[in-house]
Amino acid sequence: MNFSLAPTATAAGYRIESFPTIGSTNAAALERARSGDIGPLWLVSGRQEAGRGRRGRVWETPEGNLAATLLIGGLPDLKAAATLGFVAGLALGEALDAVAPMARFATAADGATGGTARFQLKWPNDVLSSGAKLAGILLESTSAGAGRFAVAVGIGVNVVAYPPDLPYPATSLAELGAKTDAAELFLALSDAWMTYSRIWDDGRGIAGIRDRWLARAAGLGGEVAVRIDEGVLRGRFDTIDEQCRFVIRTDDGALHKIAAGDVHFGTIASAAAG
Repeated sequence: MNFSLAPTATAAGYRIESFPTIGSTNAAALERARSGDIGPLWLVSGRQEAGRGRRGRVWETPEGNLAATLLIGGLPDLKAAATLGFVAGLALGEALDAVAPMARFATAADGATGGTARFQLKWPNDVLSSGAKLAGILLESTSAGAGRFAVAVGIGVNVVAYPPDLPYPATSLAELGAKTDAAELFLALSDAWMTYSRIWDDGRGIAGIRDRWLARAAGLGGEVAVRIDEGVLRGRFDTIDEQCRFVIRTDDGALHKIAAGDVHFGTIASAAAG
């Protein structure tokens, strides 16, 4: 598959390495960083054999799906860099809008209502269509020396297929009726990234990213259960705060800010207690 960068990315000094097959684009990006590459560098493949998601979960990328990682090095503030996942979600949402304008949409399978976007963002790192998972985002970091960091922004999209027998609804662009491929989607993604990375502005523009993310947020205002280390917290999805933490309002009116956890909406939220 012939992957290429958008002219806007090339003009800004971004580079690309593409592979017919790769173990993990994130792993390759982190290896480049440890060897002194500070990017910005996209590593892209239509097949990934050792992909991973959050918390060490397997992420399958069969032939024809998209596995892309952006390596960004020389970052002084790892806390701000942690919000790049929200930049990636917005860029991917815009790219999906561009390449899949006629995609089918059904009633959300998991109660993930809220917002009018056809492709919605589920905190912290998923892209949904009608409540079904279409894509995932994984950030990993490594030291780049002199007190700075490099971040691998991994993006995996179910273009032609999605894994069966998952514990949550999933879908693919092909299932939605979209007539596109991984190369076209990546071209749009590399262009959309430029827009949102400029808004982000090394973390100085996080307020603008937050507002735009909330406009695409899945489940905003709805029933939610968040699985965290000590158990399950239930309530309503209130907002995300200025650090992009998930804010849940419990029945007693208290607001709880969560930095990491697994979010479940609607009927799936009801089943998440066990």
